[in-house]
Formats: sequence, C-alpha cells, structure tokens
Amino acid sequence: MSPEKKQEALTHLNARGEARMVDVGAKEVTVREAVAEGELAARAEVLDAIFGGTLKKGEALAVARVAGIQAAKRTADLIPLCHPIATSFVGIDIEHDRERCRAVVRATIRVAERTGAEMEALTAASVTLLTLYDMAKALQKDMRIENVRLRRKTGGKSGDVEFA
Repeated sequence: MSPEKKQEALTHLNARGEARMVDVGAKEVTVREAVAEGELAARAEVLDAIFGGTLKKGEALAVARVAGIQAAKRTADLIPLCHPIATSFVGIDIEHDRERCRAVVRATIRVAERTGAEMEALTAASVTLLTLYDMAKALQKDMRIENVRLRRKTGGKSGDVEFA
C-alpha cells in the first residue's frame, strides 16, 4: 500500500480479531480475468523429455494442464477465506523457454462474479508447476519452481491492472 493511502481496516478479521470471510454480496457482478505465471527451472534434457512427451510417467503437459484446471476449480477448498466462484474459462499455457532452460506456465481465469479470480489463477499456475515437477522428478530432483506471480487482472472495482 502506498504511504499516501490511509490504512484500511483488515477485511478478513472481525472486531475481535477473528478470521472471517468478507461479505461480497452487495458487490456488483462483473466480468473479471486474472492471469498468473510461474516457471519450472530444469536441465535442458529434462525439459526436452517434458515437452517431447517421453517421460516414463506419461504425457506431462496434458496431465499438468488438467491438474491446473482442476486446481482453479478447487481453490476455495484450499485457501480458507477464498470465496468459491464459478469459473467460465480456465486456460493453461505451457511454453518451453529453451534459452533460459525453463517451462513457463501461464494460467488465465475468467469469471462473471462479485469477487476476483486472482487466487484461482495463482493456484492453477502453482499446481500446474507442481505437477510438471512431479512428472519429471525421477530425472532431476533439484528442479526449481520460481517466479510465481500475478501478471494481470481485469474487472471489478480496481479495474485493469498489469503487474511486472
């Protein structure tokens, strides 16, 4: 929060300091989108096996995409104060960045809701990366999941925001 903004009351605590879910019932339903991204850093031969479909565990990209989609739909089950929302679109893109030896995962979530889809996008990207790790861990135990972050959100009270 910038210093010029007055500190607001914590929204997930009641007057006694106890955790609570924020009431979004009075908010307007708007179309919202959130995009999260993250990377799996691995050796070139491991990434070649992931993207070439030659892992012993099976077709990692398809399994990871389905895991990410499933994770987006189950986010409220994992994050205690997150509202369950109806996703209208979940897209999982996985790109091979050969130059940097990375699998780059991008999760896009669209909803028409009273609250945003940032947590769903972050959860989808994270679980997609975890699934890639699980599928390839027999080849490399020291792979790294890095740079998981929200890249963009649209809709809602704060409008359209791009993050670095």
